[in-house]
Amino acid sequence: MNNSHQAAVIDMGTNTFHLLIVEMNEQGFETVYKEKVPVKIGKGGINRNTLADDAIERAMITLADFKAKIDDRNISEIFAFATSAVRNAVNGQDFVQSVKDEIGISIKVISGEEEAELIYRGIKLSGSLNGHKELMMDIGGGSVEFIIGTEESSLWKQSFEIGGQRLVEKFHHHDPILPEEVSSINAYLEEKLSPLLEAIEKYQPTGLVGASGTFDTLTDIYFESLLQCKLTGRHVFQLPKKDYQIIHQDLISKTREERLAIPGMIPMRVDMIVVASCLIDFILQYVPVPSITCSHYALKEGAISTLVQKSMEPKSV
Repeated sequence: MNNSHQAAVIDMGTNTFHLLIVEMNEQGFETVYKEKVPVKIGKGGINRNTLADDAIERAMITLADFKAKIDDRNISEIFAFATSAVRNAVNGQDFVQSVKDEIGISIKVISGEEEAELIYRGIKLSGSLNGHKELMMDIGGGSVEFIIGTEESSLWKQSFEIGGQRLVEKFHHHDPILPEEVSSINAYLEEKLSPLLEAIEKYQPTGLVGASGTFDTLTDIYFESLLQCKLTGRHVFQLPKKDYQIIHQDLISKTREERLAIPGMIPMRVDMIVVASCLIDFILQYVPVPSITCSHYALKEGAISTLVQKSMEPKSV
């Protein structure tokens, strides 16, 4: 008996909104449609814990468009969730209500803890974990999640409200970024991430896994530099530390215009990637690894794996 059906997942990140339409069955899921839009819902208000009017407008237009595409396929199961920018905004609940009233999408605002758990599930699903104790990280626009664990279980996880959009608005005021701005970021991270540094000390992870977003772009740049194409269909890539460091030096010494010209760079990533790379560089001081494992799967795939699990459960009558 074929029990397959389609469902839609909308991941409303601080920087990017993703729409995924998946075909789910007993074996798992297959993505039949995906789209990402740089809505930048956190832009202009994130450090004041508010959603700016123009950001809300961009979000509403994108969600209406997503809803039309979902309706075209007659899909009734929509799992929409919002993260850091919306959960911290004083007008976040009003926004959620407007979306429900005007567009007909119910949004679940997830906590940092839930976000970290879904990211862990997504990374696990990608096949990135291989028996070692890993530090996993996902750099969002609003928050950054860290998980320490193995494929069996997560041992420690925490979400920190120090995402790329927040760091850009706080520190990245010159182009190229100034050495003293980089130093300020490092001092800030040392303070904000002290619980993480204690956890690294305690659990001693031997690997580093980066999820999606910035890590996808860094591997794109790396493969372009080798004049190779990333294999489609693969979900895990290795980025050697020495090659990452060359890319990092490049990112912090170039202007926005010059960064845009780097083969593999995408326009929606060009502003946040400098501070995101500073964060990765900071973490590498504490986790000595020869290469970074980059998982193409993250939060949205973790959400799908949860949906698949749910659809497998026997329905109560």
